[in-house]
Amino acid sequence: MALSYKARRRWSLVILLIGLPIYIVAAISLIAWLPDLPGWMTLLVYVVVGFAWMVPLKFVFLGIGQADPDAPDPEAGLR
Repeated sequence: MALSYKARRRWSLVILLIGLPIYIVAAISLIAWLPDLPGWMTLLVYVVVGFAWMVPLKFVFLGIGQADPDAPDPEAGLR
C-alpha cells in the first residue's frame, strides 16, 4: 500500500525528529564497542553507517519537497 503525500510528510518529520537522533546514538554506541580501528577505517564506518539509514527509508522522502500532487490547482479557478 502506497502512502499518501500527507502521510509521507508526517512520517518524514517523525523519522527526522525522533528516529534519526535515536539512530545516531545507537550508531555511536555500536562504533564505540568496536575494537580500536585505524582513523581511516573509523571514518569509513561512520560514512557507511551515516548513509545506511537512508536506504530503507528512501520511499518516504521522495517528492516531499515538491508541491502536493493531489491538491487542487490554485490557478485553475482564476481563468
